[in-house]
Amino acid sequence: MNDILLTASFSDVKDRIQNLSKQIKDASMVHIHAPADLSGLLALSMLESAFLDTGVKYRRRFLTSHKSIPRDERARPENDQEGLLVFIAPFEDTWNLKELPETEYIHITPLSVVVRLGANQSERRGALDVVAQCAALAAELISNGQKVRLLRPFAGTGLWLRDALDTTFDPIHTSIRDHLRDEGSFRMVPLPEVPSPAPGMIPGLSERMLTRLQKGWGKMDITSRSSALSELILPTLANSALSTPRLEELVWHRLMIGTSDVDVMSQVHLAEKAWPSDADKAKIHASKLADTFLKTGHLFQSGQSTG
Repeated sequence: MNDILLTASFSDVKDRIQNLSKQIKDASMVHIHAPADLSGLLALSMLESAFLDTGVKYRRRFLTSHKSIPRDERARPENDQEGLLVFIAPFEDTWNLKELPETEYIHITPLSVVVRLGANQSERRGALDVVAQCAALAAELISNGQKVRLLRPFAGTGLWLRDALDTTFDPIHTSIRDHLRDEGSFRMVPLPEVPSPAPGMIPGLSERMLTRLQKGWGKMDITSRSSALSELILPTLANSALSTPRLEELVWHRLMIGTSDVDVMSQVHLAEKAWPSDADKAKIHASKLADTFLKTGHLFQSGQSTG
């Protein structure tokens, strides 16, 4: 794996990630707490993968899901044991790093960062989510750990779950996506090259036309492919439920891992769809899915029932 801390997205928080890594390495016991939501599971699993690879002693706890907390309340850590607490808070407002309050525990929350792009190094501001931060922290703890590498393709999925892509181009998402592609964590393909994409991700898309296009895709030249794909997605452009940046990702930039038939964003979509609404069931579900995720490197696999 290439060092993700050297990318533009992490230039503002590189020192913080390295400092957190040292704190964890020096701890006799680490407690990881995260809400029983998909973002919490993804972030927690990134850290847990590194702890399993390094032998760090730890305990994990899934807290009440964000959807089950009253609007006038906020998630808080629950630490009644000795050791270092890592509290993952995906749904907090985005903090400026310099204004992040001092805490007795490691507080991982969305951070405002500046990405400098192009030859002119023009600045674009965005939010670095908790999943990406935990993936970078995991790699800092052990860059070539077996389980860290296994979960690496999902390092940018927290950004996908946020709403930045629903309004405009997200430089953080693009930077991390391209870094993971370049290091070989996944390959990027257009929609027709995904054997089993999750249905329903693109409102207005004809699944019948997609199936027909998939069958003939291999015999088409570049011009024919571009024309056929444009025809396929034309009806979806009239639907305001999906932003142009998100549509472009779903049509042109599907992320494929190894021999899996289901792309990364389809897995995220299907995992969200299967998530229980009941608070207690969500905790149990999160724990079971984390175990599967850490074992297989997949949130969802071809042939698996959505329940």
